[in-house]
Amino acid sequence: MLGNFQQSQIRIEIKASVNAIHDSLLRPPQLQKWLLGQSFAPGMPETLETGFDFTTSTGLVQIHHHVDVVKPNCLRLLLSNGIDGFHEWYWGEGWVQSRLEGVSILPLKLGQTLTLLSLRQFLASQKI
Repeated sequence: MLGNFQQSQIRIEIKASVNAIHDSLLRPPQLQKWLLGQSFAPGMPETLETGFDFTTSTGLVQIHHHVDVVKPNCLRLLLSNGIDGFHEWYWGEGWVQSRLEGVSILPLKLGQTLTLLSLRQFLASQKI
């Protein structure tokens, strides 16, 4: 894999319930609404489950995801192709933490920051 080894861990506060955060991260119909710049391959399940594989595209770069761990407050994805590494998500009432490590030519920390801000904005817009 070409690129540099990069790692980043970011935790942000989000004014949302643990259930809303859970659904936004583990339910692909919700995930597709806020994960900007990513297109998903067809055939996504209603909820991500351990062992499921899917591919997203960021422009011309495809990233393969293997769902390694799914728990009530944790998601771990093993990444390959455009990023060789992993992405872990942890969450609770009012917060989300993202840990990303991998080799890539993509600017991972910038992408991770924009992703978390997009999630925060999406959840804020869901308030009625």
